Amino acid sequence: MNQPHSTGKVYLVGAGPGAADLITVRGARLLQQADIVLYDALVTPDMLALCAQAEQISVGKRSGQRSAAQSHINTLLVESAQRAAIVVRLKGGDPMLFGRADEELNALEAAGIDYEIVPGITTALAAAASTRQPLTKRGIARSVALFTSSTAPDEAEETRIPDCDTLVQYMGGREAMLTAERMLSRGWSPDLPVMLVENCSRSDEVIRRVTLQQLAQEPVSATGPVLVMMGEAMRQRINAAR
Repeated sequence: MNQPHSTGKVYLVGAGPGAADLITVRGARLLQQADIVLYDALVTPDMLALCAQAEQISVGKRSGQRSAAQSHINTLLVESAQRAAIVVRLKGGDPMLFGRADEELNALEAAGIDYEIVPGITTALAAAASTRQPLTKRGIARSVALFTSSTAPDEAEETRIPDCDTLVQYMGGREAMLTAERMLSRGWSPDLPVMLVENCSRSDEVIRRVTLQQLAQEPVSATGPVLVMMGEAMRQRINAAR
């Protein structure tokens, strides 16, 4: 990358799924060194305690709620780097997965600002660990798709269902029921095992085990972020838990 015109550097840091001790060592160290931290809505107070010395700016996005526009976040990132040496853009999960990182990187590059990306544990892997549920299984599931129903402003609002052995839907709270209906209409088995994980890795984590048919018939009631895992790889452990 070319040398930046600004004295500041921006770090896109993955906060992980929620629990403060699931951030990487590098990510935690950067938070402790940061002058300014721009953080997502799902970042916990425990995580922000790691950067008590920094100016903290909330730029969170929550479905159905008033939130910061992406263009505004891009502007804040550039302005922050022009007045501080170390700026952390703290994103839930991993910055490069469903985090709109591309738009922020484009803005930083256009302004000639140096940056670095620090990966984080994405929620799908944290949920698999928390539920003790492998996403792959020899002889049954050898492919995994991570998807979301979130769309761009000019994009059709129809969730594209991946053709994969195990499906993991991010931000699946309100959209999970509609996804299940579409899957059933396309020939997926009504008794396909489904696991719903709310507030993954946090003290208030909730795990629900249902079938695809049940998911299609009853809206997901949740107050926190929900991850939906679907596939035959989960059948044995789901049955054992019942």
